[in-house]
Amino acid sequence: MPTYHQPTSLDDALRIYATDPSLKILAGGTDIYPAKTTRAGWGDMNHPGILDISRIPDLSGITLHTDHWRIGATTTWSSLIAANLPPAFDGLKSAARDIGGRQIQNRASIAGNIATASPAGDSIPCLLVLNAAVILASPRGERNIPIHQFIDGYRHTTRAADEIITAITIPKQSGRGAFIKFGARRYLVISIAMVAANITQDDAGRITDAAIAVGACSPVAQRLPHLEQRLIGQIPNAALITDADLAHLAPIDDIRATGTYRRAAALQLLRDLMDSYRAQSTTEAA
Repeated sequence: MPTYHQPTSLDDALRIYATDPSLKILAGGTDIYPAKTTRAGWGDMNHPGILDISRIPDLSGITLHTDHWRIGATTTWSSLIAANLPPAFDGLKSAARDIGGRQIQNRASIAGNIATASPAGDSIPCLLVLNAAVILASPRGERNIPIHQFIDGYRHTTRAADEIITAITIPKQSGRGAFIKFGARRYLVISIAMVAANITQDDAGRITDAAIAVGACSPVAQRLPHLEQRLIGQIPNAALITDADLAHLAPIDDIRATGTYRRAAALQLLRDLMDSYRAQSTTEAA
């Protein structure tokens, strides 16, 4: 009979997890139960115990600190959508609105979306361009790791066996965020390709700082540092984006799309992204 634990403090959760690292951590439950069904469909009837962290108050909520924002691990997408956040978070909010339907957004947690380390995790490109970091706790203490180091491979992270994600931190920053995903339909779909950005522009509309990432086109979402550098001083324009900007990506063929199609989709999404920033700067100038 599988065990079920529902601690109300982080200390208790860490103590329980240290005694049984095989426990599955549950925050919103929107991934863990479909995964269980999938395993059963392939004949895996194993039912590991559950460590439900959803009742730990310190793991929920969004707070502003001196130099960063802190998003608790069990904070839901609905809470993030409703939060009063600066324009740099606009892309993350847009991704939140695209994650499942309203019922999923009311349950799913931000930590759950990154813990699965799916190449198609909608929040991951957005967190990459915001230079987010993941806070991990264990009986040994706490550590802070940049998200690009936390997710180190296909559905794999650097979380140790006794660690629990407690929060995501995002440094205070300027810019306006944006996110575009492409799938077989508009909503309730796993991405074929997605792009995110946080771009700062001066009064003339020229780019003074740029962070751009692509998801679902490689084992882990990727920043585009060469493109970011090339955009500095430019007016956003779709023509600035070339095939060479995606050369280091490795999109795969699967049931949703071929690798060639994914690369073409990502290229067009990046061009659409540039046009959206150009349109915004033109509107503000008028």
